[in-house]
Amino acid sequence: MQGIRLVLSELNKTKAASMAFAVAMCVLGLSAGAWSSAQAADYKLGAGDKVRVVVLADPEFSGEYEVDASGNMSVRMIGRISVLGMTTAQLEAELVQRYSSSGYLRNPKLTVELVSARPFFILGEVLKPGSYPYVAGLTVAQAVAIAGGYTRRASTSRIKLKRFGTKEEESVTEDSTVDPGDILRVPERFF
Repeated sequence: MQGIRLVLSELNKTKAASMAFAVAMCVLGLSAGAWSSAQAADYKLGAGDKVRVVVLADPEFSGEYEVDASGNMSVRMIGRISVLGMTTAQLEAELVQRYSSSGYLRNPKLTVELVSARPFFILGEVLKPGSYPYVAGLTVAQAVAIAGGYTRRASTSRIKLKRFGTKEEESVTEDSTVDPGDILRVPERFF
């Protein structure tokens, strides 16, 4: 009996810790769902994004899809379509048109929502360079913290950022925003 109480006690501690973490993430605005409706409406789809398609009349057509490296998605019954640069509203219109013209659905009613944005990347003088899941409202300082912080050789005044879909790097500060798919580069300081 005491063993059961001990297990229940540990389970409650784990639940409490999980709930505290979730509350802290929400308070800090670091949840994946922290997108404002304006941000989500203007967001352009690209490789690594995940979207949810909900077809009201026929749940068999609903599902979650990831945009592949070439900017395409494979959608049930329709097949492969290019979504690179589309907004979720544009994708909705495209799916409605394709489902109705193919004869699969007469008057399709569906929604498309962004489930998760493509990751951001951080290179150079941070403890753990690599790709990380994007969180809404991310700044350069937060991105560096996610990557474990600066190394002792890092130059905090010469950080460069290459925006998703561009070829040029720009100089940024720790207060600058980072968007999905952006690449941050923290160079070594001069001695």
